[in-house]
Amino acid sequence: MAGHSKWNNIKRRKGAQDAKKGKIFMRHAKDIYTAAKEGGGDPDTNAALRTAIDNARADNMPNDNIERNIKKATGTLEGVTYEEITYEGYGPGGVAVIVNVLTDNRNRTASEVRHAFSKHGGNLGETGSVSFMFDRKGYIVIANEDGSIDEDDITLEAIEAGAEDILKEEDIYEVTTVPEDFKDVCDHLKSHGYELEDAEVTLIPQTYTSLSDKDEEKMLNLIEMLEDEEDVQDIHHNLKQSE
Repeated sequence: MAGHSKWNNIKRRKGAQDAKKGKIFMRHAKDIYTAAKEGGGDPDTNAALRTAIDNARADNMPNDNIERNIKKATGTLEGVTYEEITYEGYGPGGVAVIVNVLTDNRNRTASEVRHAFSKHGGNLGETGSVSFMFDRKGYIVIANEDGSIDEDDITLEAIEAGAEDILKEEDIYEVTTVPEDFKDVCDHLKSHGYELEDAEVTLIPQTYTSLSDKDEEKMLNLIEMLEDEEDVQDIHHNLKQSE
């Protein structure tokens, strides 16, 4: 696993989102809705929901908004009904792309996603056309900017917790798990004093694709255009970004 590329992609996504503060609450609302719909409305037993709530609170999202979206997802509050859709396709140079959306208008979203791909030299594919290139994993990042975390210590803790793998990359540790063990590993690491920089169940590419400068610029423009779409929740791809 080329873990550092994964973390670079996450940092880029978060940086792009932070630059668009007007959309932050909507993004958080959809994250909370999706997590609650998939795993229930109790953050004590739903690690994904707990993470979504923590992220929302970090951006000062009001508790009323958080509770309202949990109630929508669990059917205890009438409101907009969102539909989860996954699009698969190829970006410039054959980069594999998976786009997860949460929308109340399937036709509108399909048109917008298709337009983004075609404008930047990509094309949508059939369901399953690229998903086989990704593995669904629990993914945890622990920052180590000051170098205070001993590699042997955290490796032993992660393995004891049930982690599948741990990788040291510059000033971070990346821990991967099978999805079923994600919550237990998160809880174990936090209980032993480790602060989680990022934690999610996500798709990790099996291999990464390098592009020419021209095609990489097109691919980054495609990602940026998709990120600007309010319905887009996550973008997974196997681009290996140049330094």
